[in-house]
Amino acid sequence: MAAEKTADEIQRDIEQARTSLASAVDQLAERTSPKRIVNDTKQNLIAKAKSPAGMAIIGGTAAALLGLLLFRILRGRSSA
Repeated sequence: MAAEKTADEIQRDIEQARTSLASAVDQLAERTSPKRIVNDTKQNLIAKAKSPAGMAIIGGTAAALLGLLLFRILRGRSSA
């Protein structure tokens, strides 16, 4: 059979478990913090936008919007 623990050993085990649990809860709170999630997402989007592929997508979207705007302006003038 396992040796029985003394009250001091049990108390020490409880304190170690409490400390470990508090650390785990703090880590979870940090990882799930809304501010941290927003900041991480923002940084990821900025990094993607600055990549060559991101810049191409942004440039293509801007060109398409400009073309659509010009089309609507010119179409409006010709129907008046």
